[in-house]
Amino acid sequence: MDNVKQALKECDRLLRKNPNHLSAHAMKAYALARLGDTDAALEIGERILKVPKSAANSHVRQALVLTYKFLRRPGEVIAVYNAAQKHLPDDESIYTSIFLTAASNEMFSEQHQAAVAVNKAFKREKYTWWIVVSLLAQAQFEKGPGNAQLQLTLAQRMAEKALQDHHVRNTEHLRVLLLVLEAQGNHEAMLSALSLDSPMAQQIANDPDLVTQRIDLLVKTRSFKEAIDAAAQTLDARDNWIDYKLYIEAAVGAIKQSAGDPDAQQQVLRDTCERLTKWSHARGRARGAQLATVELAAKIGISGLGVGHESGVRSLSDQIWAYVDLFQNKAICYSDIMQYFVGNVREAAATADSSPASSAVLLDFHSDQLSQRIQQVRQNADSSEDSAQAWVNMEKIRYLLQALRGDDDPEKWIDGVDSLLKSGLDSKNAKAKQAASSDMVLLACQRLIQATFLAYPREQQETHGLLTRSIFTILCVLEEGIRLNGENFLLKLYAIRLYLCLSCYSRARTLYDSLDIKHIQNDTLGYFIVGQGLALGCFIPDLELSYKGVSFYDTAYVTIPHELESAYKNGTYSNIPDFLEFNDNLKNSFQRQVSHRCALRNETIEQGRSKDVVEVLETTDTQSIELTDSVLASLHDNRDFKVMGLLTPLDMAQCNLEILTRPTPVHSVHWIRVFSLLPQAMHYMAVADVEALEAKKGQLVSTVAEAGDLLSVYDKKIVEGICCVADIYTCSLGNPGSVDEKIDELVKIIDTGIPDEETADPKPTDLSKLPLSTIRDLAAVTEIFTYAICAKHAASRHNLPFSNAFGFALTQLRKKALRCIPALKSWSNKPARSAISDSWIDTDQPMLLSDISQHMRTKHKQALDTVAKGCADSWLKSAKGVLAHWEQCSL
Repeated sequence: MDNVKQALKECDRLLRKNPNHLSAHAMKAYALARLGDTDAALEIGERILKVPKSAANSHVRQALVLTYKFLRRPGEVIAVYNAAQKHLPDDESIYTSIFLTAASNEMFSEQHQAAVAVNKAFKREKYTWWIVVSLLAQAQFEKGPGNAQLQLTLAQRMAEKALQDHHVRNTEHLRVLLLVLEAQGNHEAMLSALSLDSPMAQQIANDPDLVTQRIDLLVKTRSFKEAIDAAAQTLDARDNWIDYKLYIEAAVGAIKQSAGDPDAQQQVLRDTCERLTKWSHARGRARGAQLATVELAAKIGISGLGVGHESGVRSLSDQIWAYVDLFQNKAICYSDIMQYFVGNVREAAATADSSPASSAVLLDFHSDQLSQRIQQVRQNADSSEDSAQAWVNMEKIRYLLQALRGDDDPEKWIDGVDSLLKSGLDSKNAKAKQAASSDMVLLACQRLIQATFLAYPREQQETHGLLTRSIFTILCVLEEGIRLNGENFLLKLYAIRLYLCLSCYSRARTLYDSLDIKHIQNDTLGYFIVGQGLALGCFIPDLELSYKGVSFYDTAYVTIPHELESAYKNGTYSNIPDFLEFNDNLKNSFQRQVSHRCALRNETIEQGRSKDVVEVLETTDTQSIELTDSVLASLHDNRDFKVMGLLTPLDMAQCNLEILTRPTPVHSVHWIRVFSLLPQAMHYMAVADVEALEAKKGQLVSTVAEAGDLLSVYDKKIVEGICCVADIYTCSLGNPGSVDEKIDELVKIIDTGIPDEETADPKPTDLSKLPLSTIRDLAAVTEIFTYAICAKHAASRHNLPFSNAFGFALTQLRKKALRCIPALKSWSNKPARSAISDSWIDTDQPMLLSDISQHMRTKHKQALDTVAKGCADSWLKSAKGVLAHWEQCSL
């Protein structure tokens, strides 16, 4: 930034000597833009363009383009190039710059016009394809009314003419034509383009993706025999799972087509089985072919085809176990086979008129098959890594079968955990950081989590002590697993979740930071922790993390346009729809809105310490966060809810550990709406617009009513508080209402969240309340208190006596907070560690995980110390964060 300031000084120096130095003016505009003086930069740019032939000067043009690019004003960039083009009509680079600017900024109409112009002026082959891709992009991605079908038809005609004129010179050109045809659902024409008689037949045959696409099209057009032959020919040469699936789909389609001809059906099956057997015997190809055999059995079962056994196709149940026997020592085995276990059991239930009897029999069969195998692999687990992996896979299957059976007995879920922990934590393999040993620890923890939340549901307050103690015990296991193998990110993800369940943000954040989250992971995994610091009083760390997320989305505004430009320049046209879709996913990302709202809330809390907060709220950009129903509906939810290595399908909510371990409800559309409305309400207080304030308050109330359990009790409390603040502020303007009652109501809301003397110094028997509610309550009322201060300062502008009376009530609250929160801070600093020992470690009170707790106390005391320190330190930092805010708030 110092260099930019120096550059600005140099520009001013040049302009003092020569006031008409256009390059100096243009560079000054760029410097001002970089320094944040947008209005001055735009004014200079506008003035320069009014000078005849100014844009024809390459130095001026370059500086202006840099200025407008920095300000994200692609329309003005194009205006600069258009001004230059009038004086440089033969400069091809200007034409292409106009096109690339429009293309990289998704100005689809301008992009198409620019492509037509450059093609007309210079008639190069690549510009024809620029027109085709522009029409395709416009048809698929342009928002608002348009004529997509006309655009696609024009694109198809141009691409087909290029094909006829032998201007389709590479597979990229062919892919563009295929994309245009696919957008119209014209599979027959796509097949024709990929014909074996095509002039590009050899290039198609050498492109694996196009070969697979041709097979897929043959299946979609029900040309099953051709699809079988094409897939078989491909699989003779390579091992590709997508080709296997298409082959099976084609074979089953051919069988269905031969209904009424059993001999033909049997022949297709025999041929299919023979080929799969042949491929399974090829070196290094057994897994794909064997899994395809399972897929065949599944498809036949789902289709209700009465064929199979005579041709060597076993039942799906038998085929599943045949696959497990062959690949049980591979880490990928369970991921391969899980869907078939689930489909097998659910299909049995569906074909038995929804009676559980058939699926129960099938589950008994699978359980019997498992019991025949699991004991042996368990005994051999320490002999080799392959044997250990086999046991892991068997244990995963055992977990799934219990879940499919709907087992709700916590004791059954912890059965066998001791053996897993012995091998996962105490064996030589564990000390050697064997991957299977970490998997055993993870499996044990997954079982312990399932059992804990079955035994001690969150809604049963009388068991909260046992719940928190159990979570602490599981964390000890996880921390020991992380100590032995810090590269296992799943152990860290579960630890993050459980620490947050105990209101331990600091330790959770340390683990999250160790994952080294980068780039798109901010969008897919940010939901794990963004906003949790805000909810636990760690406002500044949460603000920093929110900024990191917002920064990622801002960076995408630069990187994705650059990728689009490169794709057009390099002729990699088939990547362009993917880039555009990716860009749309990020621009309209659900998590992007969440990160922005968290940043906005944290900023308001930070600014609420100052008497200048009203001036800040006056300038709030309420328009950018005014989200309509249609905008909210268009958001892309890119969050990865499968990342926790779940052993059951996502739709099995009762066994979905991602759902069970959520510390609060995951952010929803209602959450985004609430925390978009809230800063708008504060803005309208700052500008004294009562009518708009009342409207926002009404929307807040209705949103909370609609949300139900999708909002946490703490979010609802914040809404209740802000509505009360709004009512108080309205009274300050002379509107009717009982202001004393409203102030008393607000004081009560905030007061209930400030820990009293007993809560601030918890007794061992009450330790569960602190991690489950005390800190979150305190953070929520701290936020409400901030909004109340803002309203008080806003009211002082027009009703000073009222503001003083309101301020007196807030001062009394602040005095209590500054008495009780330091007590909580002091307790977290030292006595907390003793309380944890008394309540969670050294107690003899029986609980479901008593044996596990005893095992950890006996053999892994270091892990207990790590978790105890992590909890105490985290609570201390939360108390410090909240206390700092109450101390610095200006009344």
